[in-house]
Parts: sequence; structure tokens; C-alpha cells
Amino acid sequence: MTRPVTVDDLIARSNRLGADRKNTNFAGGNTSAKGAATDPVTGDEIQLMWVKGSGGDLGTLTPAGLSALRLDRLRALTEVYPGVDREDEMVAALDYCLHGKGGAAPSIDTAMHGLVDAAHVDHLHPDSGIAIATAAEGEELTAKIFGDRVVWVPWRRPGFQLGLDIAAIKAAHPQAVGCILGGHGITAWGDTSEECERNSLWIIDTAADYISEHGAPEPFGAVVTGYEPLPEAERRARAAALAPAIRGIASHDSTMVGHFDDSEPVLDFLSREKLFPLSELGTSCPDHFLRTKVKPLVLDLPATATLEQQLERLPQLHEDYRAAYRAYYDAHADETSPAMRGADPLIVLVPGVGMFSYGKDKQTARVAGEFYLNAINVMRGAEALSRYAPISDAEKFRIEYWALEEAKLQRLPAPKSHQGRIALVTGAASGIGKAIATRLAAQGACVIVADLDAEKARAAASELGSTDVAVGVAADVSDAAAVSAAIDEAVLAFGGLDLVVNNAGLSLSKPLLETTERDWDLQHDVMAKGSFLVSQAAARAMIAQGMGGDIVYISSKNSVFAGPNNIAYSATKADQAHQVRLLAVELGEHGIRVNGINPDGVVRGSGIFASGWGANRAATYGVKEEDLGQFYANRTILKREVLPEHVADAVYVLTCDELSRTTGLHVPVDSGVAAAFLR
Repeated sequence: MTRPVTVDDLIARSNRLGADRKNTNFAGGNTSAKGAATDPVTGDEIQLMWVKGSGGDLGTLTPAGLSALRLDRLRALTEVYPGVDREDEMVAALDYCLHGKGGAAPSIDTAMHGLVDAAHVDHLHPDSGIAIATAAEGEELTAKIFGDRVVWVPWRRPGFQLGLDIAAIKAAHPQAVGCILGGHGITAWGDTSEECERNSLWIIDTAADYISEHGAPEPFGAVVTGYEPLPEAERRARAAALAPAIRGIASHDSTMVGHFDDSEPVLDFLSREKLFPLSELGTSCPDHFLRTKVKPLVLDLPATATLEQQLERLPQLHEDYRAAYRAYYDAHADETSPAMRGADPLIVLVPGVGMFSYGKDKQTARVAGEFYLNAINVMRGAEALSRYAPISDAEKFRIEYWALEEAKLQRLPAPKSHQGRIALVTGAASGIGKAIATRLAAQGACVIVADLDAEKARAAASELGSTDVAVGVAADVSDAAAVSAAIDEAVLAFGGLDLVVNNAGLSLSKPLLETTERDWDLQHDVMAKGSFLVSQAAARAMIAQGMGGDIVYISSKNSVFAGPNNIAYSATKADQAHQVRLLAVELGEHGIRVNGINPDGVVRGSGIFASGWGANRAATYGVKEEDLGQFYANRTILKREVLPEHVADAVYVLTCDELSRTTGLHVPVDSGVAAAFLR
């Protein structure tokens, strides 16, 4: 069936509006279009409405993200509407208005789009519009800024009644092109898609221009001495030092991934005298506080405080925050309310340093930060013209613990085994390390691909997905400063660290009399010393988080098997193997598990074998290099070749919850070499 041109116009308009964050936030707002179609059953012409469905983002909206509804049936719901006290029942009724199969589930704003008598409708959450919507004098400002072309609508929770209200306003004000929705956002309409988009942008830009021209120059007040931003290098170092402890705070009830933002608007807000009173008021737009919680945790110390003072103060503030959130829940919950979902902050503000935001994955954490930045912009605009006056805590609770919101959360797919976990893999730009990074990312982990070659690390990370999935960092594991810098990059990228795989290595196949002192030092610097340095730096971060963790060593069958002509390599692998046992004992009290994997014969896809080790081992055993993999397989019990992916599988299994009581173990991945059996 040919797609109506109306749908193509709607998608194009939605994508343009959603591409510019001044118009609406990520996954915020919705757009619609009404038009004629042919009923495939009767052949009659019918009127349909296509509207962005629940959960989509305007900037990336496709036809599959639309709901298609019969307009006559949707509007007939006004005859059975039971009133505002039971309006949630109308959401289920929308299912009986759907046309055809497929498409997205209708959102709570569907009634607004369908009941308004306009061919095209936009509902958006622009910072400039919400600034007017949350100003104490919002109604007066709306009239002053827009005249009779935009009408003020007092706060009402999204739903069927709000749709009726806006439909009535549209009918009573034929000259109007849209509304300011108190505490919430804007709605605009038009006879054509172009007119609707033009009206939306006019409201957004007119509000922004008015704030710019008439707003107070310092709406957040004066800069407070001691709260100014730290110099960039010092700021980033302090952020990296604080990140693990703050993530531990945010993950008290459930594991969270973090995002860090030290952009100029954030740092400016954190330096001003209105920081504390405004942050205490919380956010207003439902899209904001559903992702940021009603208010942030703010560290009440100046930027000049020491790291030790900050780390001592944060747990006290966390305890106070949890008590306040419990009081908020208890004050507004009733017997029908869902259970409290967690009392930890999703936004933590540190003056002079920046904003830490949290979510179940990196994208959610990043978007939470973007939403709080939206909230800062809203507060700035409202304070510039009037006084920021968000909706009440009672109304926020009605949204946050709405039965419809709870139902949406229950529909989310079950998390993957490693979702929320942050993993760093050394030597991960190729071979076994790359296979491990790929496996962990596929299981939902955020992955830091660490490698001596930064460009190769970034290229390998990009193959795994966006920077919400993986990042590449340079890491010379034999250099303590370089290791520390890589760990700092990891915790700033994703908030902390849960899982480290010591995989970086190289091999020089030489007999004793040909092994030089430099050969010996190089092998030990990269694998023995390198593993020690990485484990040490990672353990510091894991202990600061208080969330346990995993350290995995990719050792070797050669750590227990005496093979010919590899004294330096095998000795350093034995060193790594004993580090596993030593660290398992030492770190167990912190919930950190340390295990090892002993591969053998990983020829295909192995970086070590490709760099000359394969040719040397083939010569040692008197076989062709291309036959080496099968040679190793033939001497095993299972007679099966080992690939990098098999080592990755072992890392996955060792770091799953199913082996949460296992530490100090060495797992052979060698298809069975009896001489290497552990005794």
C-alpha cells in the first residue's frame, strides 16, 4: 500500500524540529497530521490521524514510530469520557481507535492531537517556551509576548481532559496559533504541515528573543567566591577522582552508568548564589523530572574544598537525600501507588567541577544530563523575566508514580546480563582483546577499548557502536601514568569501572641462550608489570565505588606447562597466574573477584601469532605456519581449534552473576591439554 504524502510530510517536519534541541528535548514532544485514506475493507474514504507514538524521538522518527487512528472513533470518545477522575481509562480506549496493524503504541498526548480541530499539531518542550510556562507571571507574560496569537493554559496533567481544554481554546480563539501549557511546554497548530512548523518555530523563537531582550543580565545572581570553575585540567582530574564514589551513591538501589558534563552553562549555574534555592525547587516539565528525579543532590562545599573533604561530605548528603525522597514518597503515595522505585539521585552537582548524571545505560545517563541542562536553561529564562515557579511536588508525584508510567516501565525488555556494567579491556584493538570487547558490548556492557595504538583503539570501539557503547583510549600498560590516565578516561566516559580484563601482551619465541635482558624486561613490563599496574588502578576505582567488581587475567596454558623456547613469555604468564591468586585473597573483602583464563593455540585472529610468534612456533614444531592452528588442535583431547571468541566466551561466563561466588579460579580454554591440567 502506498504511504500517504501526509505521512511523509509529517516525518520530514518531525525530523527537522527534533534535530534542533532548542525546539524540543530528546524523545520529548509529539507531532501529528490528519488526512484522508481509503478503508481497505469497504473502499470508503476515511479520515485518519498519524501521531508520534509513545517513546519515540522526533529527530529520528520513522513511519514505524507513528500511531494511526480513525479520527471519527477517537473523537467519539468524548461521548463516553467518564470525567477527569477516571481519564486514565481513556488510554486503553485509544486501542479501539487504531487503524491497521503495526505502528507504535499511542502516547498520553494522542487526545490532544485528535481533539484539536487542526490538520497539523505540534506539542514540543522548548527551553524558551517552558521558561514562560514555569514563570510565576507566566499568564501575564504570555499575553505580553504573544498578544492574542498564543493562549495560556493552566497546568493540567497530560491526558484526555487536557486535549478537551486545548480543543476548546482553539475553537474560542480563532486568531491563535498555539498555547503555552503552564509548567509544561507549548502546542501549536496549522492547516498545513508548513504552517504548523512555522507557528511552532515562531512561538519558540519569539519567547527566546523576548527573554534575551528583556531578561535580567544575571538571573542566577552573583558568582559566589570559591564556587568558580576550577581550571580545566584540575577540574577533570577532580571529576575523575570523585566519579567512582558518586557512582556508588547513585547505585545504592540499582546499578547505574554515569555521564559527566562540565560545559559552560552547567559550571556557570553551579557558581551562582541561586544554585541552592533553585535546585531545591526541582524541575517542572514532566519529561525533565521523569529522567532527573524531582531534584538533584548538590554538594554544598566550594570548589576550593579538598578531595578528602568532598568524599567525606558526599555520603552524609546522600543519607539526607534518601530520607527526603522517602518523605516525598510517603507524603503523596496512597494505596494505589506503585512501590517506591529508588531513593538515589540521578543528578549530582559539584560546584567548580560539573554535573554527574545517571541512568540504566549510557544513553539514559547522557539524556538525563541533557534534560537537567534543559532545566537550567528553563530556570534561567524564568528567573530572567519573573520567578521560577515549577509545578508542585504533589503534581510531580502524580506524574512520576502514574499508573500509566509504571505500565510503560513494566513493558521494557529484560536487561542483558552485563547491562549497567563498565568494562575496560587492554590490548583490545585486535585479536583476543577485540573479541572480548565485542562479547561484553553485545551483552550490554559499556566498554573501554584500551590499546597501545590510540587510533586503532578508537577504530575498534567505533565498530562496537556509538560512544554510548564503547570508547577507545591509549594505554601503555607498562607506564603507571598512562594506566592512570586510561582509568580516568574510563570513569569520565561511563562513571566508574566494574570489570577489567588484563589482556595486553606480546611474545618473543626464543630459547634461553638467545633471550636478551631487553627481551626479558619487555615481556615482564607489558604482562607482569602491566597487569599489576592496571589491576592496582582499577582496584582503587572499584573500592571507591563500593560495588564490587571483576578482574580477569588472560594468562596462558604456558603458565603451568613447560614448553620449549619461550622462557620469558612463560615466566611472565606464571607471574600473571599467581597475581590472580594473590589479588583474589586481597580484594575479596571489597567484593572484587579475580579470576584467570589459560588459553592455548589461539592462532586464527590472534595478534600475537600474526606478529611473528606463529612463524617461530611453527618452526619450533616443524610444521607450516598455516597449519599451526590445526597442529595445536590435533594434540588436544577435544581435537578442536581454539578461537578468540572462545576466550571471550570464558570471560563472559566468569563475569556473569551465575559465578558470583567464584574467585581465584583459572579456566583452561585449550580444548584439553592434559599436561596443563591444574593440580
